[in-house]
Amino acid sequence: QVQLVESGGGLVQAGGSLRLSCAASGRTFNSYAMGWFRQAPGKDREFVAAISWLSGGRTDYGDSVKGRFVISRDNAMRTVNLQMNSLKPEDTAVYYCAAGRGGSRDRTYDYWGPGTQVTVSS
Repeated sequence: QVQLVESGGGLVQAGGSLRLSCAASGRTFNSYAMGWFRQAPGKDREFVAAISWLSGGRTDYGDSVKGRFVISRDNAMRTVNLQMNSLKPEDTAVYYCAAGRGGSRDRTYDYWGPGTQVTVSS
């Protein structure tokens, strides 16, 4: 099993940056792909980014964040990070870290963190 806890959320002005981190516990962390999803009030959960099990491995991004967000992982530290740049008010959401088989569909992820709130003011 893998336990996940996100951190780094907060309030930022439009155009600013935030770096989210997800700390994982559990011996099998290195065997999972990792993803970030977000959910805004009244909306469905949305895919943000994913990275394969290798540090520096394949990455994928949702269309709305391509070119602005960067996902990375450090298997030695058991962390996955999401660097968010050029933030927009529409990026406001609760951001979730997830571990599983990877990809852009939330059903392929088995473990989820409790989420961290990101609010972007205009």
